[in-house]
Amino acid sequence: MATYNKKTVEDVDVKGKRVLVRCDFNVPQKDGVITSDKRIVEALPTIKYLMGQGAKVILCSHMGKPKGEVNPKYSLSAVAARLTELLGVKVALCADTIGPDAKAKAAALKDGEVILLENTRFDPREEKNDDAFVKELASLADLYVSDAFGAVHRAHASTAGVAKYLPAVCGYLIQKEISVMGKALTDPARPFVAILGGAKVSDKLNVIDNLLGKVDTLIIGGGMAYTFLAAKGYGVGKSLLDSEKIDYCKTMMEKAEKNGVKLLLPIDTTITESFPDPIDAKVDVAFVDSDKIPADKMGLDIGPKTAELYAKAVKEAKTVVWNGPMGVFENPILAKGTIAVAKALAESDAITIVGGGDSAAACEQLGFADQITHISTGGGASLEFLEGKDLPGISCLLDK
Repeated sequence: MATYNKKTVEDVDVKGKRVLVRCDFNVPQKDGVITSDKRIVEALPTIKYLMGQGAKVILCSHMGKPKGEVNPKYSLSAVAARLTELLGVKVALCADTIGPDAKAKAAALKDGEVILLENTRFDPREEKNDDAFVKELASLADLYVSDAFGAVHRAHASTAGVAKYLPAVCGYLIQKEISVMGKALTDPARPFVAILGGAKVSDKLNVIDNLLGKVDTLIIGGGMAYTFLAAKGYGVGKSLLDSEKIDYCKTMMEKAEKNGVKLLLPIDTTITESFPDPIDAKVDVAFVDSDKIPADKMGLDIGPKTAELYAKAVKEAKTVVWNGPMGVFENPILAKGTIAVAKALAESDAITIVGGGDSAAACEQLGFADQITHISTGGGASLEFLEGKDLPGISCLLDK
């Protein structure tokens, strides 16, 4: 398990220094208009601290997947405009990332001022962590602050590479992520319950394996539950099945037993004839026990008895980590299991941590976000953190 005790912005003198801050401004947009500014708002504490300390702040981020080419659709211009509104000072957008405009604007910065570099992924060398690109980027600044938790599992130029050439520390967002999630995984208040959902077992192989050495109870839901049910010898009808992973699921059930971990699988399931098309189409559902799924039906959510069982386990917990929905939650009829789990977390007195992605979206859509202890800002990154993997964008920072 990678445990991190990294220096933060408060551990270095930033006054008068040019500080390159990697943020996660990969915000959803429609027709050039930002539809959720959550990620921008989350970056503000670090930016405001640096401004207040008299740093010259150079922000950078990727947006979307422009595949190394300049594409106006993925420009950060709307982000610069929103930052200007939120900070109450002009945040100028550079016309390039490491080109003449970025260099000129960075050189002209006064203490407490802020600029934003254009999309780092407009240059193909960003994702390759190309050393020439890394050097150019690092040459703009005296210090580097990593604060894009959603991107720390990638070893790109702006997430990890620049730490080779600049003293590197974390911002408040990353500090919070690694302290809350790190404590849950290394020294949790017990009982410690983890809930894993989502479609495929293969996406969560290492997470399941790692958590079985740490938790008191592991709860499985979502599409991946049917492979576990098949491993118990149940017929799963037309449900999602990762047939190559049945033996793996058997091994995990044995490991749980050996470690004294309670492994909870759905005791009933919500079945329908076919996958909804479009995703939010009206579907007729029925509930059956998990060992009685008809051959011509598919399970697309946990059933009501399972929802009750899972909520009870959450109620008894002192620490809960949740990653992945219980069913096809994009469809209101098939979202009941996910809603039940989100509600149980919201009503719990435990330390509750939701690991990014769909589970975070579910909590936000349902209005439970403010009742959760911590909602991770990075889907892929939080998953790799739960796996115990080394995150290159954090391990490159200076230790305390």
